[in-house]
Amino acid sequence: MFGLPLGFFVESAVAVLLMLTIGYCIVLNGRLKRLHADRSVLQQMVADLVGATNLANQAIKELKTTAMDADLALSARLEEAERFGIELANHVSAGSMLMERIAKITSIARSNPVAVVEPVVEETNKVQSALQQLNARARARENAA
Repeated sequence: MFGLPLGFFVESAVAVLLMLTIGYCIVLNGRLKRLHADRSVLQQMVADLVGATNLANQAIKELKTTAMDADLALSARLEEAERFGIELANHVSAGSMLMERIAKITSIARSNPVAVVEPVVEETNKVQSALQQLNARARARENAA
């Protein structure tokens, strides 16, 4: 051929291919280093995400517990309010009956001035006692709240 042995061309081609292979290996090595660096960042992100998820789960559990406690407290207050409503209705009906009795007593007293004075005093004491009890309960509720 041109005075050069065939082995020289083959060896030159192998040397060029070897240099290209080494260059490509250097490029791949750089990419692998970046991939490993990204892998550690990705692992850190996954760890942070797991931590945030655990915190969110704990917060949800606490929120459920708080909601249940609030529901129980509200139910208790509603039951107490219902009892006080019934008691108040009883007091109102008793007051109405008392007013009717007082009206009867006053009508009798107007028609006969000397008649029964003592039952009026007794009824007044009952009314004052009932009012004192209501005031005491209202103060107790305010202190409890």
